[in-house]
Amino acid sequence: MTSKKYQEAVKQFNQGEKYSLTEALEILEKFPKAGFDESVEMHIRLNIDPKKSDQQVRASVALPHGTGKTQKIAAFTETQQEEAKKAGADIVGGEELVEKILKDKKADFDIAVATPEMMPKLSKAARILGPRGLMPNPKTKTVGAKVTEMITDLKKGRADFKTDKTGNIHQVIGKRSFDNKQLKENAEILLETINKNKPAKVKGKLIKTITLTATMTPGIKIVN
Repeated sequence: MTSKKYQEAVKQFNQGEKYSLTEALEILEKFPKAGFDESVEMHIRLNIDPKKSDQQVRASVALPHGTGKTQKIAAFTETQQEEAKKAGADIVGGEELVEKILKDKKADFDIAVATPEMMPKLSKAARILGPRGLMPNPKTKTVGAKVTEMITDLKKGRADFKTDKTGNIHQVIGKRSFDNKQLKENAEILLETINKNKPAKVKGKLIKTITLTATMTPGIKIVN
């Protein structure tokens, strides 16, 4: 989006004010659009100490309308490779897939699932997958005995999220081509899931601030 379009968007609202989710989506709808279907994102600051491991928030959420993004799924399994392929996994393999990642030092997928017997073997690639947020984890329901179920859930719109080093969660909730009802339902489920995963050590409200934005637009503050 050009600077002119950005400035035009800024005039649509008061940047210092907080709006309800419904109002924020209505404001976003009025912003000039870029030449592509922008992602709509929520940036959520949490009331946690990001340096403490017992205050991290990591979970998965089934967005009713998906994110609008097609994810490339890798399935690590020795025993259910045919099932994984039928369920729609883009890359399927066992120990040989782990060795390929170690050799190439890269991972050509957006998310990975694994059956339990693969986890000891997959741990060898943790230094490559971990920093990219690609390591399967039981907390995000990407490790399990039912590979078909995991892949099907991801295809339906399940998204994994976690706090970053500064205590924020950044999550895509759809595209600007979505209608406001779809975006609102996705946003509400995300916020509800975050609150359900409040760490025991956190006192008071978990969510401090919420900002709604699209790829090329200013952020809109939302009442929490």
